[in-house]
Amino acid sequence: MIAHLQRAATTAALIPALYGLDDPRGRPRPRLIGADYRGAGKQLPLFGDPQEVLGGGVLDAPALRLGARAPEQPVWMCSVRSDPRHPDLSDAQWAEVARRLVTATGLSSADDPHGCRWAAIRNGDRSVHVVATVVREDGYIHSTYRDPFHVQAECTRIAAELGHLSRTVTTAKDHRMPVITISAEPSGSVVATGTSDDLSATLLRHAGFKQIDDWHGRRHRLPTTTPRPGAAAIATHAAEMLRAAHYKVDLDPRLDVEPINAMGRQILDLTDALRGSTDFAELGGVLDQLIDPDDGMLVRLQEALETASEQITDLNPDQFELSDRFGAASDHLVTAQAELAGAVDEVQHAMSHAPSTADDLRTRAARARSTTVPAADAPGVPVAAAATRLPPVPAASVGAAGRAR
Repeated sequence: MIAHLQRAATTAALIPALYGLDDPRGRPRPRLIGADYRGAGKQLPLFGDPQEVLGGGVLDAPALRLGARAPEQPVWMCSVRSDPRHPDLSDAQWAEVARRLVTATGLSSADDPHGCRWAAIRNGDRSVHVVATVVREDGYIHSTYRDPFHVQAECTRIAAELGHLSRTVTTAKDHRMPVITISAEPSGSVVATGTSDDLSATLLRHAGFKQIDDWHGRRHRLPTTTPRPGAAAIATHAAEMLRAAHYKVDLDPRLDVEPINAMGRQILDLTDALRGSTDFAELGGVLDQLIDPDDGMLVRLQEALETASEQITDLNPDQFELSDRFGAASDHLVTAQAELAGAVDEVQHAMSHAPSTADDLRTRAARARSTTVPAADAPGVPVAAAATRLPPVPAASVGAAGRAR
């Protein structure tokens, strides 16, 4: 089985593709073989002519409720064809195929009462069209990020169950994804190799890589004008997306940049500013952003922990121990704020006692003069001046010298 996905703005836009632009002589008319309308308030057909479903806006209703917040193309259509070398499936079998596809992608499962609306339509042999909306009944939007992989994996499983495949087929869980290598070449360019399938190629193009197909095979490269920090960030982001899609990624350590959230980056910047302060006034200005009692980071963190404690209690009163842990941490920060009350003013008014460079030089020169004994017969130095600089001689020594003479 082969699946093809496409998007549209409304279900009515699919009518020409399903019915044909002119009279389809000898071509079966589209027929509805299965559907799930979820929260629709009126009785709607599950079989027969799909004109009312496609043209009446039944599937479009959840997206219309969102208004401007709805995606530009909320209609999702998956066309599936079976192998012509095998017998065609019945309408009931094709309806089951459609149900399995919307379940595999997460659009609409049996145990999800707020899933997306969908309908299965046939307009020819050996094929079915599954039309759905990506807006759920609860207002959330279904993420189509991995739909191509889930759809094709489910189609492969169905084909294997029907005996249409002669080889052993793996499921989505044990499907072995290719190893992708992202490396920095000696020339400075960043290249990704091993992207033999379309999903990995799409993810790399989304990250900013350009695809190259030549006699070396398919590979992806960042533009040579990309600066090194930007290239590392793009490579790290691409590796994260590929790993989320269960690819094994070998990322060059020189390109592995650990992402830091915005708040952590702000605190790191403040730490650097503290380390680079040249006087107490500048140091106090930076500290004010951290421990200001009205709008500093410390008081905001304390409020966040207190809110987390209250929210845990509201969600589940039995989780009182977990709530108390956050509450205790909030109390510690309250104590820290009390301990640091007025500290910023004290820092800003503190005076540095470090001597200036000129005073330090004068002090060292005076110390050197006090410990230097000039020779009495040194040129240009009077004898009297030399005598005044001699250290005092103990009396006992003077007496001994006189007796010696």
